[in-house]
Amino acid sequence: MMKQSLAIMKRELFYMWHDTSLRFILLIGPLLGLLFFAAIYSHQRIDQIPTAIVDLDQSSASRQVVTELKNTQDLQAAAYLDSYDELKALIQKGQVIVGIVIPAHYGQDVALHRQTQVAVMIDGTNMIYATNASSAVLTVTRTLGAEVGIQTLIAQGIQPIQAKEAYQSINFREEAWFNPTLNYAYFLVLAFALNMWQQYCMLASCMNVIGESGVRSWLQIRSSGLSLFKLFFSKSVVHLIIFMLIVLPVYFIAFKIFKLPLAVSWPVLLLFTFVFAVTLHSLGTFMSSISGNAVNASRFGMIIALPSFVISGFTWPLQAMPQWFQPIAWFFPQTWFFQGFNYLAFKNPGWLFMSHYFLILGVMAVIFYSASAMVIHWQTAARGARA
Repeated sequence: MMKQSLAIMKRELFYMWHDTSLRFILLIGPLLGLLFFAAIYSHQRIDQIPTAIVDLDQSSASRQVVTELKNTQDLQAAAYLDSYDELKALIQKGQVIVGIVIPAHYGQDVALHRQTQVAVMIDGTNMIYATNASSAVLTVTRTLGAEVGIQTLIAQGIQPIQAKEAYQSINFREEAWFNPTLNYAYFLVLAFALNMWQQYCMLASCMNVIGESGVRSWLQIRSSGLSLFKLFFSKSVVHLIIFMLIVLPVYFIAFKIFKLPLAVSWPVLLLFTFVFAVTLHSLGTFMSSISGNAVNASRFGMIIALPSFVISGFTWPLQAMPQWFQPIAWFFPQTWFFQGFNYLAFKNPGWLFMSHYFLILGVMAVIFYSASAMVIHWQTAARGARA
């Protein structure tokens, strides 16, 4: 039995290695993806957002606002304009993301302690840019508002120290946990690379059954008396070994060279990745068993693999998805993997919390493999009846 299994494994390795396109996709694709996304997010955070300033007041108070904006790392004063129309034209052309209009009589209103309004326009077509720009502008407005409030109290006869203490009596201290610098690279780079990895693995898995039953060698294998279990078990072992060998250099480069955060131990991370690889392979095997040909198998696999990363809730929170859709997302193994991976990489909530992620993925694998076995058995019996 062992000799037959080893012979099948060697045969499968031979076929996979001599399939040039598949070899390139599996071996090079995830690594190129990791390097590609690491280069894109190498700056780690968005700052120096192009900003245009329209100062309609030209007073000392308005120039103070301009100075505060220029001293903000997240904003870059790219243009000083004279009118609202000029600002609108620059935003329409994408030359600036933020536009700030200081109204006429701003300095006078501030001096007389009257309410005044500074207009802030943000290009909302790029949500990442818009969110960061909004946060940067909010920081500046808070600082300016505090300064004006303190000056108002001083004008009313209150001592400067007392005015400052009164206006800042409540201090809200913000502190980001698990990713203190809010680094985009930490959050997205490896996840995007793993998304490519799972897509390629799904593509290979979808050839597991149809790659045999769709060629003439299937008849030779059946006539040899080799059991279906031994055949597909041996093939699956080869696939899973290759899947793990592919992801190992991706993890090594990500955690050892790029120094991405890893809160959990390596054995736990690799075990979780292996369990997901088994589940992914079982799903691909099922898709392969119900497909009439290799083209349809690839199509079915890509239909699941391509949108699964978005559905997983990694880039867009599950809680923000429609209520009726949230349970559907949990039917995908990718949802359990990417959600669990996020916990392991950043938080390490412990085995008691993570155990149900392992369990659900394991149950899914059993279900998909069992369904595949039933389909293959039915198809084999149908062929035998026709013969």
